[in-house]
Amino acid sequence: MAVSSMQAVNVIGLMNHIDEVITVLGESGVFHPDEVINFYPDVRDFTHLQTKNNYAEPLTNLKSVLNQTKRSFPLRDVSDFSPSFEELDSFSTTVTADIDALIDKREVCRAKLDEAEKNLSVCRHFSGLDVEIEKVIGMRYMKARFGRLPNDSIMKLEAYKDNEYVDFAVCTKDKTHSWGVYFAPKEELEEIDKIFDGLYFEPTDLVGDDETPGKKIEGYEKEIPLLKQQLKDAQAGLDKYIDDNYEQITRYLSKLEELYLYAGIRSKALQHNNSFIIVGWVPAENEKQLKSRLKKIRSVELDFSDAKGELDKNPPVKLKNCFLAMPFEFYTGMYGVPKYNEIDPTLFVAITYTIIFGIMFADLGQGFFLAIAGMLMWKLKKMPIGKILFPCGISSMVFGTVFGSVFGFEHVLDPMFKLFGFEEKPIEVMASQNINTIILGAIGLGVFLLIVAMFLNVYTSLRQKNVGRALFGTSGVAGFVFYGSLVFGLTAEIFLGIHVMTLPYILGLIVLPFLLIFFAEPLGDLVNGEEHWQPESWGGYIVENLFESIEVLLGYVTNTMSFLRVGAFVLVHAGMMLVVFVLAETVGGAGYWVVVVIGNALVMVLEALLVAIQVLRLEYYEMFSRFYSGEGKPFEPVKINLE
Repeated sequence: MAVSSMQAVNVIGLMNHIDEVITVLGESGVFHPDEVINFYPDVRDFTHLQTKNNYAEPLTNLKSVLNQTKRSFPLRDVSDFSPSFEELDSFSTTVTADIDALIDKREVCRAKLDEAEKNLSVCRHFSGLDVEIEKVIGMRYMKARFGRLPNDSIMKLEAYKDNEYVDFAVCTKDKTHSWGVYFAPKEELEEIDKIFDGLYFEPTDLVGDDETPGKKIEGYEKEIPLLKQQLKDAQAGLDKYIDDNYEQITRYLSKLEELYLYAGIRSKALQHNNSFIIVGWVPAENEKQLKSRLKKIRSVELDFSDAKGELDKNPPVKLKNCFLAMPFEFYTGMYGVPKYNEIDPTLFVAITYTIIFGIMFADLGQGFFLAIAGMLMWKLKKMPIGKILFPCGISSMVFGTVFGSVFGFEHVLDPMFKLFGFEEKPIEVMASQNINTIILGAIGLGVFLLIVAMFLNVYTSLRQKNVGRALFGTSGVAGFVFYGSLVFGLTAEIFLGIHVMTLPYILGLIVLPFLLIFFAEPLGDLVNGEEHWQPESWGGYIVENLFESIEVLLGYVTNTMSFLRVGAFVLVHAGMMLVVFVLAETVGGAGYWVVVVIGNALVMVLEALLVAIQVLRLEYYEMFSRFYSGEGKPFEPVKINLE
């Protein structure tokens, strides 16, 4: 639950060495460039070295045309390859033009083939017409319309039997449409067209070239194999060009990608007379290696400083977690990375999310399949959620064993429990005497996690030297005492029968902390050493905070009650599986197991989705909001991803 230590780095040198510096910074793969103005506010005498990335256009053009080939071009190490910009641009232009021409040839062949296959398909619907289509279409006094009608519309033609021209000659039929032709005199054509439009007639372009449809079909059947061979030859020509130039294309593409990224460093550098300055960040563990390489360049002066002393410059954050918590960086990143002096909640999320998910989705068999599904999602599709579902599935198996549930069968594990001295499983979820226990247990879990979140807020606030928030905030010491005392007092009075809500208890542990929360803003400014800590109007402050205090109180209640969903899903899971078994018993026979299998599959998919969302909601809205801002800047070093 930490972030990597960072070092701010300032590089100053002569202009004739800037390319060497940028190459070293880029090849390191650990340099995160920053704006010089963030480190040196007065840059009036400085100028930008470069505002446009010259490598963008040749790289974009080359990548665009290569994408159309459907071939893979993995990037490689090309540190030993140093072509000039002119050579790179010329290569990109030449290859782009060559491949474009080959692709155009292929697409022309494909277009001709598609058109021939479409025409063949249409002609086959009129194969029974032993007339030359062009002569029919070219009639002077009668006009013909070839096309298709929905089969339902054929029946509707009866409504127009009084009009001798509303007649449709059917040539062929398929499942949905009838294909054919209707005729109308030239002077009646507009009215007849409107009638057929209302019947959803779809005209078809049918050109016969003074041939019957049968003759045209014969022609297309001979032409299509030739067009397919032309398309195959065109694709072969493209493939041969790629194969012959593959190594060279890969080298130039890799170099363009590399220089394009390095130009991002150049765009942030500033020049003053014959000198340049570049600033940025590197992880502390990479400082020595980078320093040794940069010091080999003449004229370069370096300055490294610990990011802890540069917090006003908003250092980037690189998360550092153990392999068990690392998958949950996906959830942390969705909310936002921590500030440099803020704790990383990833480990907290990994532990709490996994446990709560397991409780809400407690089933040994379904948890096993969920873990397998998560592993496959990651291994086959590289989906980040897959690495999260795997430990969640394991947790579901653990709690499923505790609750004695295997694919919804609630007593399969009873023999195992007998080994521990139980007649059957100790926790019967659907038993009426256990429902209150499950609900209260969920609330108790929520209270515990909210208190942990408050402690994390106090710790974070002290790290950020915000003593006022640590002491008087709703999630600070005052908030912890108020919330903890209220929960403990009510629990003792209602459930334990112990009278603790005495007047001194209420005044000292509930009223006083609440007053500290009420006046948290001026008190916080006072202990933080702010000169103007008093509000402009105490009366206005009190009136305004009266309304805010209601929201604070409601926040404690709603945050706690939100954890009811944990217990509710335990009951929902058992209830859904009970419905599955009722349906299975209703079907009976061989259908019993079919219903059980399908029911389990549906419950797994639906409930896994709902539980994943609900637990994430608890993380973000009930816990994160108390101790985490997520307003940090992610560490994004200039780095080419070699394959």
